[in-house]
Amino acid sequence: MASDSNKITTLEDLAKLAGVSVSTVSRALNDQPLISMRTKQRIWALAREHQYPFRRSMPAGPIGAEGSIAIVTPHMRGRALPLSHPFFLELLANIGEAARARDCDFTVSHTAPASYDDLVLTTTTSRASGVIFLGQSMLHEAFNQLVDTPARFVVWGAQLPGQKYRSIGSDNLLGGRRATLHLARLGRRSIVFLGGSDPEALQRRRGYHEALKESGIEADPALVIQVEFELESADAAISRFLQRGVRFDGIVASSDLIALGAIRALRRVGLSVPQDVSVVGYDDMLLSRLSTPTLSTIRQDTQEAGRLLVSSILDDSPSHHSERLPTDLIVRESCGG
Repeated sequence: MASDSNKITTLEDLAKLAGVSVSTVSRALNDQPLISMRTKQRIWALAREHQYPFRRSMPAGPIGAEGSIAIVTPHMRGRALPLSHPFFLELLANIGEAARARDCDFTVSHTAPASYDDLVLTTTTSRASGVIFLGQSMLHEAFNQLVDTPARFVVWGAQLPGQKYRSIGSDNLLGGRRATLHLARLGRRSIVFLGGSDPEALQRRRGYHEALKESGIEADPALVIQVEFELESADAAISRFLQRGVRFDGIVASSDLIALGAIRALRRVGLSVPQDVSVVGYDDMLLSRLSTPTLSTIRQDTQEAGRLLVSSILDDSPSHHSERLPTDLIVRESCGG
């Protein structure tokens, strides 16, 4: 069966491997509710392992899609990344447009893998053509292991040392550096960095430190504030900072939403942006163009990201080579120049 590349795997072969009847295999491959999910997953995994083209035996989708992609968000700090985040909504929209252009459906999965075993279950028992993971979370080494399985997947996220799997994302180091250098050129000398512990934020923080050194500004650890990937977290952190009487004249935020939370806290106490404090975000979400003041930011090209992520799953010759998107500084009102 699987060991003989010239032999076509049959339903009878799968039934023997799974220790069930041929009718059970057929029902499982057609995703019928009479078969338990555990049995379906085991049979789907065997079908993939033995190269049985089981998706062809299933009823076609309502619009006859040429393929399907599952989108999965790993666990971070004990919970799934919030799909309600405006940046993820924009990224999802562009993945959807890229999938539509390839006559492909996509599904946002309810699963939130937290371990290597979870990743294997997510990828090898899925009926989708492949899986797009939105972020690495703490699963970098697990993704490296996943490369040695039949799984077809790609990650939206940072490129990390020793990485074996394909990821698509921006040049975070350069983006953090560009944002900080811009504020330094405007004469800002006490620049706060706002970001979390995710791989992307850590790389943007490294860029921030490189730019401070290049600009002759001594780094102050007290000006690096860890916040969650949320507006409220940034608002609360800056409010506490201001209550302690810490003086600063610039903020580099690791996301637009964090930057907008910081601006809200500054304006609440009567500080002006950008006259008192210049602010630069990261993402170039639609909200950054609609805020007051409009937000200077580092642009991530989510349209190109969607195209690259989808092609990574659907192209005939998948690559493990990672790609970095350009990081363009978009200057608007919030930095004052």
